[in-house]
Amino acid sequence: MPEPAVPSVPSASPAPPAPPTPPVSLAALLSREDLGLRQIAGPPAADVRVHWAHTSEMSDPYPYLLGGELLLTAGVHVPEAAGSGTYFDDYVARIVEAGGAALGFGLAPVHDTVPRALVAACEAYGLPLVEVPERTTFSGVARAVWQLMARARLAELRRISEAQQGLAAAASRPDPVPSVLRRLAGRLEGRAVLYGPEGTEIAAAGREPGGEVRRALEELARFVTGHASSTATDTVAGTRLAAYALGTGQGFVLGVAAPHRESGDHTIASVAAVLLSLLTGEHQSGTGAGRSSALVRLLLGARREEVAPLLAGGGGEAPRWHVVHARPDTGTPDPVSASALGAALGSPLVDTAEEVVRVLVPVAGSAEPAGTTSTTASSPASPPAPQPGWVLGVSAAVGPAEWPAADVQAARALARARAVRAPLVRHGDRPALADLVPAGEAEAHARALLAPVAAVPALTETLRAWLSLHGSWDRTAVALSVHRNTVRQRIARCAALLETDLDDPDVRMELWFALRDPRPSE
Repeated sequence: MPEPAVPSVPSASPAPPAPPTPPVSLAALLSREDLGLRQIAGPPAADVRVHWAHTSEMSDPYPYLLGGELLLTAGVHVPEAAGSGTYFDDYVARIVEAGGAALGFGLAPVHDTVPRALVAACEAYGLPLVEVPERTTFSGVARAVWQLMARARLAELRRISEAQQGLAAAASRPDPVPSVLRRLAGRLEGRAVLYGPEGTEIAAAGREPGGEVRRALEELARFVTGHASSTATDTVAGTRLAAYALGTGQGFVLGVAAPHRESGDHTIASVAAVLLSLLTGEHQSGTGAGRSSALVRLLLGARREEVAPLLAGGGGEAPRWHVVHARPDTGTPDPVSASALGAALGSPLVDTAEEVVRVLVPVAGSAEPAGTTSTTASSPASPPAPQPGWVLGVSAAVGPAEWPAADVQAARALARARAVRAPLVRHGDRPALADLVPAGEAEAHARALLAPVAAVPALTETLRAWLSLHGSWDRTAVALSVHRNTVRQRIARCAALLETDLDDPDVRMELWFALRDPRPSE
């Protein structure tokens, strides 16, 4: 069987994030009578998926493509003798190499027909070629693409919402586990299986697959119980397979086999996995009581160090923890997705506040939090790993007394991850040159240096983000969710109040050392 895909393992060169809407069929775009588009080369439009539209007159568009584009060009870049050489072959080969979905060629204002050599090259390389009439603007084509994607996204959200409601209703029935499996199998038009700790089939629903697919699904279920990932996928005999380790601590796995994979299917299956985790989990009286006791003691004034062992599921020395801040790639988090993220990271200690989910995750070698085991995706045996569909910021490993500082670290790491478009950024907590200065002296110097701007938290936070991102206005704006002009105004204000030249690297270094500790500006 092919090696199962393990989403939680980051690649050396991560692929660019997908757009916030599902792709659309090129056939749907060609069916728009107002555009008048016509395919003249390449594979059938029904088999082509377009993620976005991009206009370029570069002779080599490769560096500017992310993959999945309908590339639009008027042929301004085409030299006069292009038809007699290899120009079009090289041009089309580069588009295909970049992952372009299709090429749209405009009949105005440079060309009145599509060059024959371009048609031949697209046919040879299997790139769909679309003729764009003179009356149709490229902006009109791009707008139509986004309109179709918005409709597809709305249909996807409606389908997911209906599936969530149906699965929740099934979970409330007298026979909840079989009901959830039946509802899931019906939604995916396939097979849903609950496997026990020994890999045995406990319950199933839906159409029985062939022997090869059944054995492959069993193997995939065993794979997720023996590895760090909580999810794995594979394709066997044209059937899409997926396995989800349930965060119950008992080794249960949800297996899914479907003849096709629609947009949103993974989300629907993940919801079912969360519900089955709750239904198959061990009785929560002990762990629930421990968390309730921890909350009561905190409210009554107990120290975090005293409460942490209760959260860790027992006595013993208080463990060390990571604080994780997370934001979904699209939309805002909901309780179901937040719980699923917590299960994937190996902790039930999840808090959802506005657009950010915070998770308290134990460090390797520490006691595991109540209700978790090493079968979850990023178990306490490994640091938090990237999670599909999320952007994460991870703090240093800290004890309970340092949780507030770690919360700040995780927030800043998340801001940097969003700014640099990385799936995960960790707070760098290692000995450095600044550690040679006694903490008290360093804090006093930082307070004095930052005093002119300390009264305005927005200024210090903007200065900190701007310095951490090497003076990039755009990345700082993304990290702080403000306009780049706002960043420029705040940095100019900082320079004026501090009466210093922020272009001087020595000044930047000294300010960065002062801003490393969250206390001086808080």
